[in-house]
Amino acid sequence: MSARPPKAPAIPPFPGLEVREDELVWSGRFPLQRVRFTYERFDGARSPELTWELWRRGRGVAMLPFDPWTDRVALIEQFRLPVHAAGLPAIHTECVAGLLEAGEDPEAAARRETQEEAGLVPDRVETIGQFMLMQGGCDELMFLHCGRTRLPEPEAAVTHGLVQEGEDIRLLIMPTARAFALLDTNEIRNATCALSLFWLRQHHARLRDEWTRE
Repeated sequence: MSARPPKAPAIPPFPGLEVREDELVWSGRFPLQRVRFTYERFDGARSPELTWELWRRGRGVAMLPFDPWTDRVALIEQFRLPVHAAGLPAIHTECVAGLLEAGEDPEAAARRETQEEAGLVPDRVETIGQFMLMQGGCDELMFLHCGRTRLPEPEAAVTHGLVQEGEDIRLLIMPTARAFALLDTNEIRNATCALSLFWLRQHHARLRDEWTRE
């Protein structure tokens, strides 16, 4: 394969890094590169030659909708084949999330995904942070957000998601205390969701104060 998709650029320079081969071995929706390289160790010695597969997913976003007036949060659940393959329950509880379009602002993307996957529209957003999910083999960088949202009463029969992408997403609206309890009992097994809930617990009192003044 000679042509490189935009998501799979050549490995950029880094002091002490010597890339000996950078081969595109799969050019599907998420390209895969095989890279042979050595790097300078902390003691100044040269590392042995390593061959790593690098999965190029690019940048992603997630949103945790929080209703400070009723003290509830919105999560989602959907079928996840990789979760099933890992031996966990295939219906996975997580935050609204998705990938950035080319040149898209992370907050704008998070708002878009919240509308598409949950039918919700945050009116105020605070950035949680940027986090790598699989630094040992994937370049995906997640931008996490918390959005002030007036949450409706749960509607059990309503699902969301883009039909053309095969999405079938169920909205879960629950008291914040219930979400924190699920976190503590390890019933939240999605890293993005767990990070967002840990952050919300840290900032819970502040957000309820600040976000209910308007």
